[in-house]
This record gives sequence, C-alpha cells and structure tokens, in this order.
Amino acid sequence: MTTNDPTRQTLAQLGADSPDKVATLFSELRAAFDRDAAQDIASIDLGITRVKWQGRKSGILSEITEHWLKPASKEVKPAVGQNLNALKSHIEERIARLTAEKDAAGEQSAAARDKIDLSLPGIERAIGTRHLIRQTYDELLRIFTAIGFSVVAGPEIETPYYNFEALNIPEHHPARDNMDTFYIAGARGGHLLRTHTSPMQIRTMEKQKPPVRIVVPGKVYRRDNPDATHGYMFHQIEGLAVDTDITFCDFKGTVDYFAREFLGPKTKTRLRPSYFPFTEPSAEVDATCHVCGGTGCRVCKQSGWIELFGAGMVNPAVYGFVGYDPEKYSGFAFGMGVDRLAMMKYGVTEVPLLFQNDVRFLKQFP
Repeated sequence: MTTNDPTRQTLAQLGADSPDKVATLFSELRAAFDRDAAQDIASIDLGITRVKWQGRKSGILSEITEHWLKPASKEVKPAVGQNLNALKSHIEERIARLTAEKDAAGEQSAAARDKIDLSLPGIERAIGTRHLIRQTYDELLRIFTAIGFSVVAGPEIETPYYNFEALNIPEHHPARDNMDTFYIAGARGGHLLRTHTSPMQIRTMEKQKPPVRIVVPGKVYRRDNPDATHGYMFHQIEGLAVDTDITFCDFKGTVDYFAREFLGPKTKTRLRPSYFPFTEPSAEVDATCHVCGGTGCRVCKQSGWIELFGAGMVNPAVYGFVGYDPEKYSGFAFGMGVDRLAMMKYGVTEVPLLFQNDVRFLKQFP
C-alpha cells in the first residue's frame, strides 16, 4: 500500500498510550475495513480486501500484533488486545457473510441462465427419412400384393445349383464365369453371392405345389465396374406365377397393370422378343416414356419408349427340376431392377447417389 492510504496513515499512530485513544484508532480501522469491503464487493472472491487485512506477513492485523500489541505497555496492552480481537471477529464475519452472499448470487445467476424458457420455440432436430430404394420397394410390393402375390425372401449366399443349374443356365454359360459372378473363396463349385433373386423360384416350387404367386425382393451381386449406371451390388424384385391355364395374355395383362400403377394410368407397354434361359418365350418389356408420354425426348433418346425389365413364360425345362408337370402347369416370371426403376421414376441420374448416404440427397424424397 502507498503512504497515501488512509489506513496506513492510521497505523502510523499505533503508539497511542491511552485506552481512549486506542478505541478511537480501532474505530477508524474498522471504518476503513468496511470501506475496503464495500469497494471490493464486485470482485470475484474479495481477494484484495482479504489479503490487505488478513495477510500473514503484511496484513494490517499482523502489523497491529507485531508493532502495537507486543511492544505496548501494561496499561495499554489490555485495551489493544480487546479491540484487536473485536476487529478480527468483525473482519472474519464480514468477509464470510459477503463471500456467502456472492456465492448465493452466483448460484442464482447460474440458475437463471440455465433455466428452460418453455415459451421459446423448441429446437428442430433432423429426423431420418425412408431411403429412396425402400420407398420404391414398398410401392412395388404394394402393387403386386394387391393382385394376390405373396412376398418371400431368400439367402444372399447361394449354391450354383439354385443360382444357375436349376434355372436352366448350363455349366459353360458366360454368366457362370468368375469374371461375372462373385464366388466364395474362388470356388466355382461351392457357394456364391446370388446374381439374381430367381433362385427363390426353385426353392419355392420345391416346397409348394401350384398355384404359386410370389415376388422376391432382395440384394443381388455381379462383377460390374461401378460407374454412373452400374454397381457391383443392386436390388431386384423377382416375380413368379404358376398355375393351370396361365397364358401369355395373363402375363401381358400383369405387365400392363404394373406399368399403369407405377408410372401412371396413361402408360402403355410393348413387348420385344428376347432370350433368357429360364423363360420361353422371353421378352423385354418397354413402357411409354414417363417424361414425354411417348412423343420423344432426351430421356428416351427420342424413341418414346423406356426399357423396364426382362420377363417371359417359364421355360418347361425349369419345371423338371421341381417336379411340376409341364403339360399341366404354366406360368410367367419377371425380374425388375429396383434401383433402375427408382432412378427412372424420381429423376436420379447416377447410381452412386443411391448409396452415398448424402443427407442432402435423401431429404429430397421424404
């Protein structure tokens, strides 16, 4: 403290030799402490006042003890001691009370700061949406279950028998080469990742006699290099209907119904001859372009038609693997690429967008 400090100037008078003068000096010291405490009330912990008055080496109470109480005469020492003890008690009580008040004020401030104002609007938290593939799956399943098809599922790891042989795909067919198919541990005669959901045709017909009407949704795998229109994993829905007297007209009617339900009531379809080992006759199913309505545009390459999927009447050779009488039973089958149908309907231009999990993209299809 500087010599201009009134308190230090009071301490300079510690040599008072009468009880009355002692009482007067201690009254001045008490008033000086009260002023200091009032000025320091805005500080964090009253540290300045505490050090000034209660410091062990240079605190005012220590100076009074060393320079006044100890050398005081017998006549003055009792008055100095009594007044010193009273001042100590006053300082301790005042500092303790002020500290408690500041702590309470701090707690109230924190409580007010942390209090939840129920009148304020809530925080909007982002929630997930159904993936575009899931939405397309649901729509396709709704369409087919409405006309009597049941939904079945099967394993993604298959044997060559169910994935190829029982579907009339011969041993040396290019699709069975390991350049096109993922074989487990490279064993062509062991297991593989299914290349289509068609194996469930065989598995279902092995367990169930006609009538059979099933659709099989699921993931399939092929050795395609990923690009804007291809991926090594994609989604498919296989369909199969087998009963007595099912004709090509029934197949065509089912195709027309699906196209109108999925792409709109004005959609028309056409069938182009094709070849698949497990159907005979086979066809590629086209629909009028959903963008231009068949007049021709960039999407349909000015043809007015969009290719939907491959299908056909079940090859009688397939019935031989499941014990069905081809003279008695007939049916049709189809396989749809769900990813391609989703891209077509919702205007998605690149396959990778369906699998990158970009929330900005997914939120466009709530």
